[in-house]
Amino acid sequence: MVGVVIGKTDVRSFPDRKNIGFDRFTFGFTIKDSPDFFINVSAWGNDSYINGLSSSFSVGDCVTIENPLVANKDPEKDKFCPATPSLYRLLVTEAHSQVLLCTDMATADRMLSLIHLPAKDSRDFYSLGDIVANGQSLDGQVINILAAVRSIAEPKQFTTSDGRKGQRLEVKLFDDSVSSFPLVCWDREAIKLVLTLIPKETVLFIADAKISFDSFRNCMAATVNSKTIITVNPDTREASLLYSYAKEVSESGALDQDEKPENVPVDSITDVYTVSQLKQKAQENPEAFFGVTYSFISKLDLDSSVSRVIRTRCCRCKFQVPEDLQTCTNSLCPGRGQVLSASAGFDLLVDFTDHTGTLHGCSLRSPEAEKILSCTTEEFTNLTDDERTAMKWKFLLERCKIYFKILPSTKTRTGIRGAILACSLANPGEFCCKRAHYADVRYCLSPTSKVTKLRTSS
Repeated sequence: MVGVVIGKTDVRSFPDRKNIGFDRFTFGFTIKDSPDFFINVSAWGNDSYINGLSSSFSVGDCVTIENPLVANKDPEKDKFCPATPSLYRLLVTEAHSQVLLCTDMATADRMLSLIHLPAKDSRDFYSLGDIVANGQSLDGQVINILAAVRSIAEPKQFTTSDGRKGQRLEVKLFDDSVSSFPLVCWDREAIKLVLTLIPKETVLFIADAKISFDSFRNCMAATVNSKTIITVNPDTREASLLYSYAKEVSESGALDQDEKPENVPVDSITDVYTVSQLKQKAQENPEAFFGVTYSFISKLDLDSSVSRVIRTRCCRCKFQVPEDLQTCTNSLCPGRGQVLSASAGFDLLVDFTDHTGTLHGCSLRSPEAEKILSCTTEEFTNLTDDERTAMKWKFLLERCKIYFKILPSTKTRTGIRGAILACSLANPGEFCCKRAHYADVRYCLSPTSKVTKLRTSS
């Protein structure tokens, strides 16, 4: 039998009743060989065989199964497995069977197209808005969900009270009705699949996700379980429409507006980074993080036109809106369709530079900008051009102590974006204490804002 793997569970072990003191190992997977037919497979054996077999293929691979045992479904055992249209299940053992990656490329190519067909009726799903609207009446239910991926957190490792190791990963989903909804993964195989996804560019059909009420966060949440099959970028009309919406709303920046950078006290941020160090950490760590850098402000366009320094944003969702509009244009705004409530604030893009590189386009917005510049927007609009230029040169080319937050971003070339939380001229004494992070070099900046070495102290 040849098929594409559309689902896979973690390896588990049980005490062997026939051999006291030994464990039997097992894992399950689901294969599909045509648009309408797929079947569950269970593999059993010792530790080395099962773990070796499990590591030899992943979801999305095309496999050949030789000499499996065909058995009737067991209602008791199969209630924890994905629902399939077949009346049977397959058993694989080391003594009788083999599971190999398919080497026939023509067959593999034909099978791989099946990976984008949902395991359930493509029209049978809940929108995130439906789940929120139904609330706790869905608590404990298993349902299908169609949603786009907004963000993927970093996997968390933990150890239970009885010494077992576990992991947890949370995905934020969204659609045209809800801007953020949690999906939690506990299994390594599910986490492995999710970590390959591209946020804001991926749509998921999640068959048989468990819905529960999260009392800690006071909201509904979905969980991936052993019955769940996740179809990535489904080949359906509904998924195509959602993908177009996700791409449009992502490019508009609407999803970024509620990511507030001021969500930790600045005084609690103590980790010091050079620019290259923070870039490296951002590449290795998909989650947001905070830090301090002692760097030069190399771009601060306070002397641009006022309209490029101060912008008007919706008070409800922080989305930028033209001053002459009466309603917010953000389709995810909680005040959509209501009279616009807006406020003006600083909205700057700042570069900072040290001897290791430059971080471009860091956002500096009100109210942080007003604290840093010691100037309100009203006061700024009344300044002369010379006064705005003088304010700019108070910081430009000066070494500053900058508190920042780094976030992943699919819209920037580097894949990250920065937000400045606080900034002040660096205290020379404090910088000397931190200079282990920095080369003992004096700098100046050229007109193109690149750092140029003058001399190295002896």
